[in-house]
Amino acid sequence: MNETITRAKLSKAASRRTGISPADTAAICDAMFDLIGEALMRAETVKLTAFGSLQVRSRAERVGRNPRTGTEHRISPRHTVVFTPSAQLREALTPPELADKIRERA
Repeated sequence: MNETITRAKLSKAASRRTGISPADTAAICDAMFDLIGEALMRAETVKLTAFGSLQVRSRAERVGRNPRTGTEHRISPRHTVVFTPSAQLREALTPPELADKIRERA
């Protein structure tokens, strides 16, 4: 089963772990995500220690292909956000139990 973690779930978990009221943790989470979004819109790199970094990268124009029909079409240039996990996160994602869990979802 694939579970999605939402802002609301993150906020509730933070409230339980810290003992801070749910309203306060929701406000903190919202402010944090707003600050991250604003930094990315200024093309700044956001580094979250022991988690990873978010960086805006440019994608060049390219030719795409519709897999069903095979017709080609132009994909316009754009900016995208790229996540690079930290060494600690990569290491935490390597246990065999996690690999088994991911295979079960596929």
